[in-house]
Amino acid sequence: MSQAESLATSCHPRPDQPLVIVLLGPTASGKTALGIELAQALDLAVLSVDSRQLYTEMDIGTAKPTPAQRAAVRHELLDLRRPDQPINLQEFRAEAEQAIAAEHTRRGIALLVGGSGLYLKAITQGMTPPAVPPQPQLRAQLEALGQPLCHQLLVGADPAAGARIMPNDAVRTQRALEVLYATGVPLSAQQGATPPPWRVLELGLDPPDLRQRIASRTAGLYAEGLVEETRRLVERYGADCPLLDTIGYGEARALLRGELQEPEAIALTTRRTQQFAKRQRTWFRRQHQPLWLDGVDPLQQGLQAIERVLG
Repeated sequence: MSQAESLATSCHPRPDQPLVIVLLGPTASGKTALGIELAQALDLAVLSVDSRQLYTEMDIGTAKPTPAQRAAVRHELLDLRRPDQPINLQEFRAEAEQAIAAEHTRRGIALLVGGSGLYLKAITQGMTPPAVPPQPQLRAQLEALGQPLCHQLLVGADPAAGARIMPNDAVRTQRALEVLYATGVPLSAQQGATPPPWRVLELGLDPPDLRQRIASRTAGLYAEGLVEETRRLVERYGADCPLLDTIGYGEARALLRGELQEPEAIALTTRRTQQFAKRQRTWFRRQHQPLWLDGVDPLQQGLQAIERVLG
């Protein structure tokens, strides 16, 4: 019996201390493939923690696991909402905790895979977002103002949230302003923490050739039909759908409008993705304490770390 098979048959930690394994890292670092290998070795589902893959129809641009990958191992927390039905952090955390509880009941272990640092922190460190329901009228007013002005308003009213939220991230900008206007207290001052009742093992991927990986994957997304996927999303949800400001979709939308040629769109998407990956790296090194896996045999290294935790 191999080490992976042995671990898969005996991976129940003590019932009072279920384990959550987190595989994190910047975009294009190889999390999807390694997550599937870990899930297969341990007889687990992959619980995706990606703030864009949770939307239906946004498949190519978010590098969502392919149908073949999803057939190889069960994936959860994908395709939870339509792109015109944004999910907030509190709602996602509730969905994730249900999925974790189901895996703990079944196996005693849950496997989270993703690069959305704030979502991961909310789940693994028990960060409690404010319970403010969506405000449709306010959101409509904010959309009318435009994202550049909304982000300036956020920076002025809540500098901590403004520094954390990207200037083009309309969904999170609107949510932060929504919380601020509903409660009179900045979002950054309301995010307390209640540690969850699990042990957490964080494994990290950060390959040295990340820039090349990003360039290669970006070219692949366009070759696989990112522009056509964007066209369908625009036709169904409108060109002003905030999620279409996401890296990749924004450039593809500009291409459809004739503002960019495809080589320019690919180059801009690559540059924006590399900048985003840099911010992710900074977040993970400041907010998390993973065991960084090297590039020689990350699967074996990860399984050994899990075995040490399980004793």
